[in-house]
Amino acid sequence: MTLLQTIAILLFGAATAQAGEWKTLFDGSGLDGWKASEVPGVFTIMDGDTLKVEGGRSHLFWMGADSVPATFTNFEFSARVKTTPGSNGGVFFHTRYQETGWPTHGYEAQVNSTHKDKRKTASIYAVKDVENDAPSTDGEWFDYLIRVKGRTITISVDGEVVNEYTEPANLDPEEKFKDRRLSGGTFALQGHDPKSITYFRSIKVRSLD
Repeated sequence: MTLLQTIAILLFGAATAQAGEWKTLFDGSGLDGWKASEVPGVFTIMDGDTLKVEGGRSHLFWMGADSVPATFTNFEFSARVKTTPGSNGGVFFHTRYQETGWPTHGYEAQVNSTHKDKRKTASIYAVKDVENDAPSTDGEWFDYLIRVKGRTITISVDGEVVNEYTEPANLDPEEKFKDRRLSGGTFALQGHDPKSITYFRSIKVRSLD
């Protein structure tokens, strides 16, 4: 072992050991633990490993199953994602199930390579946006990582940090998105509109608590 490796273990080993094991939320075998709102048919499994999102506005919420809870506070959420031309989608976190409408609680990590919305992939939607130039490409799978630790949200694409936001300690309770807060919650995948088609694979999470 080199001196550099020894130093790395001393500096980062404890933090790595404290991180929870990766838990699978979706591997293509089924949708156990998930619940769709509004239009359940928007979410279908294809090829035994891929979740296809197509057909209109609907959200697929993680409700919890087996050893994987429904509520996370500090975590890393990982997925393989692919967009198609003009499609829009997203991943909500620190949210909660609601039967209709756009989720009002928590934050959204945008999924959008070429949709007309200027807020592109890795945007923390309407809070800290990545505008116009997307770090993702239609038709190509990319690794999407959403990390929340304390009051900081970090979003990475293919291993590179694209966006980071630290929530202020004192937020205006009267602002438009007053329920967009870091407070713990679940995840939801977004079906945006009838023309949008997005794909997800290998969805997993690990706790950082």
